[in-house]
Amino acid sequence: MDLKHQLHDQQIYFPNDPAILKTQVQAQLPMYEYNRTLPTEGAKRQQLLKKMLGRVGKDCFLEPPFHANWGGRHVMLGDGVYANFNLTVVDDTYVYIGDRTMMGPNVTLASANHPILPELRRQGAQYNLPIHIGKNCWLGAGVIVVPGVTIGDNTVVGAGAVVTKDLPANVVAVGIPARVQRPINDHDRKYYHGQRKIDPKLLS
Repeated sequence: MDLKHQLHDQQIYFPNDPAILKTQVQAQLPMYEYNRTLPTEGAKRQQLLKKMLGRVGKDCFLEPPFHANWGGRHVMLGDGVYANFNLTVVDDTYVYIGDRTMMGPNVTLASANHPILPELRRQGAQYNLPIHIGKNCWLGAGVIVVPGVTIGDNTVVGAGAVVTKDLPANVVAVGIPARVQRPINDHDRKYYHGQRKIDPKLLS
């Protein structure tokens, strides 16, 4: 079975295969270079992002350090994606992040999983399930998203939440495991935090 099928067909495989490890190490090298860049090297960072990631839309920015099993090779970014420090993506298969989605520090997006059965785990068995994060989402600091999860457009996930199941669009979700707290509604058009009012001019 070729590398593409092993990583992306959602079946059990063994990632300690020497051929896989060799390719994976090479994929990580640009990521290490990216993490050594200076804040003044914006152009170099953009060049490295395009080299590292599977897709990079316009005006994307990942604060170093950025960590990924495959150096971001299977990370697909829409336009205007922003991630704060220490984004970790277990990108053994594809992780899709939609336009204008933002992520706080220490967010983890994990596409890889291991069987419950001890005999298989003893052999290092693994399988991968893609993650889909919609457009204009906000994942707070320390959010964890597990394999196979889809998060709908505009959804906000509160800091420290662990997303173990799909979340619909246009909701606020919090907790461990993350549960929908409420829909995004008219109150959110008037107030941005507690009773702090939004200046209507910002919405015109």
